[in-house]
Amino acid sequence: MKSLVQWTALALAFAGPTLAALPPRFEKGSGLPFVPNKFIIEVDNLANIPNARKFSRSLDAVYSSLRERGVGLDVDKEFDSAGLFTGASVTLRDVATVENIPGVKAIRPVVKVQPPKPQFSKKSDEKCTLLISLQGVDKLHAEGLSGKGIKIGILDTGIDYTHPALGGKFGPGNKVAGGYDLVGDDYDGENDPIADDDPLDQCNGHGTHVAGIIGADPGNPFDILGVAPNATLAAYRIFGCAGFVTDDVIVDALLRGVKDGQDILTLSLGGADGWTSSSGAVVASRIARSGKIVTIAAGNDGSDGSWYSSSPGNAIDAISVASVENTVIPLQKAIAKGAASRDIVYYSTYPLNITGDLPIYVTSNDTTNPVDACEPLPDDTPDLSEYLVIIRRGTCTFVQKLTNAAEKGAQHALIYDNGNGFQNIDVGEFAGKVALIQAQDGLFLVEQWLAGNPTTVSFPQSGGSVGYPTPRGGLMSAFSSYGPTNDFYFKPAVAAPGGGILSTVPENGYSVLSGTSMATPFVAGVSALLFEAKGKTVNVARTALTQQGAGLINAYDALHATTILSKGELLLNDTVNFKPVVTNNGEASKQYTLSHIIAGTALSFRPNSIFTAKGPVPLSKTGATARISPEKFTLRPGQSREVTVRFTPPTGLDPTTFPVYSGFIQVSAPSELPVHVSYIGAIGSLRSLTIVDTTDEVIPDSIPAIFNSSAEVQEFPTNYTFSPIDYPTVFWRQVFGSPLVRIDLVDPDIKITTNIHPRDGPRGHPYFSFPFQPGRGGGGGTFAQVKIVGPITEFPFLSRNDDDLAGNGFHSFDVEEAVFANGTAIPNGMYRILLRVLKVTGDRKKQEDYETWLSPIVGVQVEAKPEPEPEEPEPTPTPTPEPEPEEP
Repeated sequence: MKSLVQWTALALAFAGPTLAALPPRFEKGSGLPFVPNKFIIEVDNLANIPNARKFSRSLDAVYSSLRERGVGLDVDKEFDSAGLFTGASVTLRDVATVENIPGVKAIRPVVKVQPPKPQFSKKSDEKCTLLISLQGVDKLHAEGLSGKGIKIGILDTGIDYTHPALGGKFGPGNKVAGGYDLVGDDYDGENDPIADDDPLDQCNGHGTHVAGIIGADPGNPFDILGVAPNATLAAYRIFGCAGFVTDDVIVDALLRGVKDGQDILTLSLGGADGWTSSSGAVVASRIARSGKIVTIAAGNDGSDGSWYSSSPGNAIDAISVASVENTVIPLQKAIAKGAASRDIVYYSTYPLNITGDLPIYVTSNDTTNPVDACEPLPDDTPDLSEYLVIIRRGTCTFVQKLTNAAEKGAQHALIYDNGNGFQNIDVGEFAGKVALIQAQDGLFLVEQWLAGNPTTVSFPQSGGSVGYPTPRGGLMSAFSSYGPTNDFYFKPAVAAPGGGILSTVPENGYSVLSGTSMATPFVAGVSALLFEAKGKTVNVARTALTQQGAGLINAYDALHATTILSKGELLLNDTVNFKPVVTNNGEASKQYTLSHIIAGTALSFRPNSIFTAKGPVPLSKTGATARISPEKFTLRPGQSREVTVRFTPPTGLDPTTFPVYSGFIQVSAPSELPVHVSYIGAIGSLRSLTIVDTTDEVIPDSIPAIFNSSAEVQEFPTNYTFSPIDYPTVFWRQVFGSPLVRIDLVDPDIKITTNIHPRDGPRGHPYFSFPFQPGRGGGGGTFAQVKIVGPITEFPFLSRNDDDLAGNGFHSFDVEEAVFANGTAIPNGMYRILLRVLKVTGDRKKQEDYETWLSPIVGVQVEAKPEPEPEEPEPTPTPTPEPEPEEP
């Protein structure tokens, strides 16, 4: 695993702290999302592989070719799904040789995918009616649609199918009728998965929450109802209780879901990536093209701005789902009594377990104090154990405030908001009961305190639930990731309610969670209703969903629209002329009017900067113009007509902001629901964008760089022994994604023009004498017109970085062994490391299309391992002669 229709569409079109110094020791190996030396090989059909007649499988032919070339590999998992994907997850070193083996269609690195991280409360039996914006789902329920007969596979943390709202049982005939645990409880991404037939999850809860959004039965304590309550669910558990999952497990689960006959597959997972090329994204896209619906979360990295969409949600033909805020969330109320009484809403799904009436104690009389309780409370503060402590939200953390209050005995507290937003709060190790309340309620309590009016607060344990209207209800969630993809696909595709969603959690509980993880199963449920109504026809549901335009989904409109468009989206990256086809699928003639609706333009980069704009991305009302021909026409039932649309990009915008413009071509008819074709375009060339960060905005050190064994920037020529604690690490940051990053070893005196210039690059030093001469091995030759000693590694389709150095703040590669990419030893000697980062749309064979950096001299000084002394052969025993037979 935080605006209006036009703003929603615009955000969809695209849809951390800065450190003062690098930590003295960063975690080596933490800077790349790939599993070292592990790849997914895709192979061709057997008929297309030369000289493979003697084999019954494509994989066997490829394995044989690898053995003939001396390439060793360990096969971890094989995939064989005709028409979708045939290949294997393998561990190997010599990637270059594998790429050239007949029958190998592609080889992709295995990617780490981090888990969704839910936070949920304990179970409760209290009544609470959830008022949720159902986006037309309630109307479809009223028409008798419930998802009956539709099978939905959920790839997640498993499901607690013992939950009463999820049927209580597992197996055929039940709501959760099937599935598979592909990993086991103890799997963490580093160890081997241990699969079994039981996908029960009671240690995480995320998948259970997803399942409730799709299929929760009515009659539960909170009166919530799943979008498709009669759909049949299958749980494919791909996360253990901790850690991450590798995307070969995701591929396995996707193909298993297809084999099991699931009509819809939904994945509320992913990581910021920006590319459409991961194995999970490729397989998900093929499954979608085959007629299944695949819904995938768009990601929760909205604060990191545009060009940061999530994978596998970037899958070209899958439905990537963004999040909008729910209109109402269920909260609890307390009752203040004194000279004046008042109901006070506090942010909790369940009542705080506080009995009796508590008198209030206010820590600051100043309701504008930004540092209320940020320092230890005064010595004359009474014992607070019998009080309800009232604290203002401010500049220090909630944990700090509660820690200071607890030092005076506080066990119960309400923190009133300062305008930053009504939300759940982090209480750290505070053992008492605490919740956030609204600013006006906090002001009321402080006013009573200052007036000398004794005031108590009670917390009803039943009947205190209220539906709280959210201020941003129906608007894009701030956390929802922006697109487009780096290869300019329209992601996310649609939006659905995902902010503040109440659903099921393990141990018969319920909780409000937020994320695109919650929006994604909503769309899966809507797809089930459409399949039930229209039949499982290839692309029917996907077309109905996407032709609403890239905005907030409306299930009723998607089902009842009788106009069909040949395209759901137009990508203006290679042409400005389009010819979508309009079809009247109704029972009467219709007079159509076509119009252009501008969603606006996102300024995706900061002005005059190499950095993308932070979320929320700045917007301009200036949009493209569109010439439509014809604008009006009439179609009889079943008749179609081609329409020509010519776009002209907006003008007058700052080109350094790399403006990305979007909007709709709307198709309307009297008394009919309008449908849309969405479009997206950009002003500027992707190839012109700077990829590598050489500024000090995030990392103060001069980068790119080699970090030595002490995690310090190498400035002088340095020898490395390649012991477990002595090896170089290549360190760089990207401000945009790259389709290829190469790390090669070159001669120390190479003549090459570099175009990545760190701010304070390594200074000139006298010639440094090494005891060894540079070697000449490992393949040598040239790559992209540059002579190399040998390749070290390469990374395809690498994402940009964000500002979180504890997360995806940088890329690094540990050269832990003195070996080339094919596993052969690097001879002792002196070299330089050449880092090349390919520009978007660049030609990998042309050196000028790379951003290039050359390291200081790196010495390889590996101690030769002593030859083992030959063992003396054991003496051959003298055979005992057979006794001669005695004469009779």
